[in-house]
Amino acid sequence: MSVRLCERESKMFRMKSDKMLMTDLLKAEEIKKALEFFAGETFDPKKFFELVGMKAMTAEDVKKVFQVLDVDGSGFIEEEELKFVLKSFSKEGRDLTDSETSAFLKAADKDGDGKIGIDEFEVLVHE
Repeated sequence: MSVRLCERESKMFRMKSDKMLMTDLLKAEEIKKALEFFAGETFDPKKFFELVGMKAMTAEDVKKVFQVLDVDGSGFIEEEELKFVLKSFSKEGRDLTDSETSAFLKAADKDGDGKIGIDEFEVLVHE
C-alpha cells in the first residue's frame, strides 16, 4: 500500500472519531452480512444499500449516513472517498476497484459534476 493511501485511510479514521458511526444508524449484523456478500461480488451500491437496510430508511436518516461517508466534510462524496466507502461502514470493508468506483459515481452523479451531493445520494438509495 502506498504512503499516500495509508495517510488517506489514517485521516479517514481520525475524522470518523469525531462523527457519528454507521453502527449508530444501521445494525452491525446487517453491515457485516452486506460486506460479506460483496467480498466476492462486484459492488452494486443499490443492492448494498438494500442489504444494510438503508432503502427502508427515511430520507433524513439516509442523509445522516451521507454525512458519515462525506469524510472531508465538503458536502459531497468525491471519487477518492467512494473508493473507501465500504470502510466507512466497517474497517473490515474492502476498497472498491477503480471500475466499481467509476460505476458508483456514474450511477449517483445525476448533474455530472464529478461528485455526489446529499440529494443525489438519497435518490440513489431510494431508487
